[in-house]
Amino acid sequence: MLKVGLLGAGRIGAVHARNIAAHPQSALTAIADVNNEAAQMLATATGAEATNTDDILQRKDIAAVLIATSTDTHADLIEAAVAAGKAVLCEKPIDLDLERALRCQTAIAAASHPVMIGFNRRFDPNFHQLKIAYDAGDIGRGELLSLISFDPAPPPISYVRVSGGLFRDMAIHDFDMACWLMGAAPERVSASGACLIDPEIGSLGDVDTAVTVLHFPDGAMAVIKNSRRAVYGYDQRIEFLGERGLLSADNVLESTVRRANADTVDSGKPRYFFLERYADSYANAWASFVAAALDGAPVKVTLEDGVNALAIAEAATQAAKSGETVPVAHAANNLGQGSAF
Repeated sequence: MLKVGLLGAGRIGAVHARNIAAHPQSALTAIADVNNEAAQMLATATGAEATNTDDILQRKDIAAVLIATSTDTHADLIEAAVAAGKAVLCEKPIDLDLERALRCQTAIAAASHPVMIGFNRRFDPNFHQLKIAYDAGDIGRGELLSLISFDPAPPPISYVRVSGGLFRDMAIHDFDMACWLMGAAPERVSASGACLIDPEIGSLGDVDTAVTVLHFPDGAMAVIKNSRRAVYGYDQRIEFLGERGLLSADNVLESTVRRANADTVDSGKPRYFFLERYADSYANAWASFVAAALDGAPVKVTLEDGVNALAIAEAATQAAKSGETVPVAHAANNLGQGSAF
């Protein structure tokens, strides 16, 4: 049984808490948060103990920690947890600053326990099947990957202010997905962004609408479209064109019922937000981490994967501001351990 300490009792922390408690081989032992009341409420709901971060890191009975705190604490907590001999699953990103992420990578290079980054979309059942089909050669060599990722509505301005910008906060998931699906890191990035939805986002120097093109060493490309607003729901689609065909994964809908008559054909809308859309992927990601921590299974999303995605996000941010194609610094083709979870 893997005894787990949860750092962070906010919205995403609550998702992880339920998955930890539900897994037959893990036990949610303790929860810490700067908001003591939030930690206590979540602990009461899950049967865990509310405590503090230092206690979780020092306790010998806790073998793993899940970090779901604010981004600016991630790198420090990863390093502290590794130093304490814990297995670590940390929400993305490692940090908003690439140099800090690289220092974290150096600091934990000799870690003897698994360290995994929470890019949960790799564990979505449909995306997983697409990856298996591509790796099996179903469409031959991949040539043009298209990723659509539209939120139903912009986040609060208070969140945007500390998010690091659309490319580091939102598109970083798609950057990781592109590397994972292609099996390689891009060598350069071009991007364009605009503020079309909320002028306040623009006043912070950010964008709410963007298109990014990743250029891979073999000439293949990935086109990533992001928007903070899709009034019909959470739009998450993939199309992967190869030399012998096309693989695609469509939205997960609220209902599979489809109505057709003389006037129209319609179907259910996409699930509204990431908590509903990716519920299965969060559970699958946790199961993968437990297998790594208890059984020595390969870590499916490494710290190096997190550095790669952040390096691409930084290049995309620069490209959107400059209008130029920007090389990707520090990215390497050490991209986790394939498709299976």
